[in-house]
Amino acid sequence: MKPKVAITLGDPSGAGPEIALMVIEEGRFEETCRPILVGDALVVEKVKPIVGSTRKLHILEDPDDYAPGCINLVECGSLKEDYSFAKIQASCGEAAYAYVKRAIELALADKVDATVTGPLHKEALNLAGHDYAGHTEIFTDLTRSRGTAMLLVGGPLRVIHVSTHVSLREACDRVTKERVLHVIRLADGAMRGLDIENPRIAVLGLNPHSGEHGLFGTEETDHIVPAIEAALDEGFDVTGPLPPDTAFLHCKNGRYDIAVVMYHDQGHIPLKLLDFMGGVNITVGLPIIRTSVDHGTVFGKAGKGTADPTSLRTAIEFAVRFARHRIAGRHGAA
Repeated sequence: MKPKVAITLGDPSGAGPEIALMVIEEGRFEETCRPILVGDALVVEKVKPIVGSTRKLHILEDPDDYAPGCINLVECGSLKEDYSFAKIQASCGEAAYAYVKRAIELALADKVDATVTGPLHKEALNLAGHDYAGHTEIFTDLTRSRGTAMLLVGGPLRVIHVSTHVSLREACDRVTKERVLHVIRLADGAMRGLDIENPRIAVLGLNPHSGEHGLFGTEETDHIVPAIEAALDEGFDVTGPLPPDTAFLHCKNGRYDIAVVMYHDQGHIPLKLLDFMGGVNITVGLPIIRTSVDHGTVFGKAGKGTADPTSLRTAIEFAVRFARHRIAGRHGAA
């Protein structure tokens, strides 16, 4: 059976709906999965002529009623009236949240095998009364998960974060032995989900030169090294703490399968430098599969039909890979 993949439209005011319809119109994923949009018919009908979509809209009562060759949509009924492109609007923030919530519900109920999220606008989300920093926090909250982490994949790099959407000062405080060890475990599990049998994990330092044995900070000696030692005792193939200014060269050249980074920009900057539009955001530590584009709402191209769907294509590809691995595991355990 082809995995059912729920794809949220993202903020209707941005380019998310356009890239979603572009990908559906291409039809390339119908050989590997059943892509199902989650959003509002009003949005789909508004965007269809912009991207030149000729496919029939098929509203699903149940994901099992998937119709090949159509735009399959789980209707959320959030937007009741028209909206503007490239504008921060509470109604669009509310719609984006409703799409994510519905996709999570479908995945938790085993109605879909994976979720892929289009970009939302954090300010619009908060204007709608949803106090979240982004998708990762929504998924963590609504699935009642603890200890999730953000994994980015782009070009030759894979990075997983000890902390993400917090101040740099708070990020330093979050570098603890327990958290670093937990993220190492998540990194290993995520790579195995991509069929890498013996993942090689690089752990980066927090400070310049990884602290130089305490000269530039003690987070490495107090927390990161003990976490690495504990991970080695558990049998993980882990190396570090590596100096952050050179570690990514080794990752890029294939010495390691994934890097554990200590804070948001430490991982985001090198990955976006190498693959800005093709990067994928994956939330690990959830009971469901979630991948996402690694770019924002692209207001500058919203409503013009010129946005680049590359990141969404890649996000769907990874969702299918994770879903197949999980489905195979269930069948193997049966």
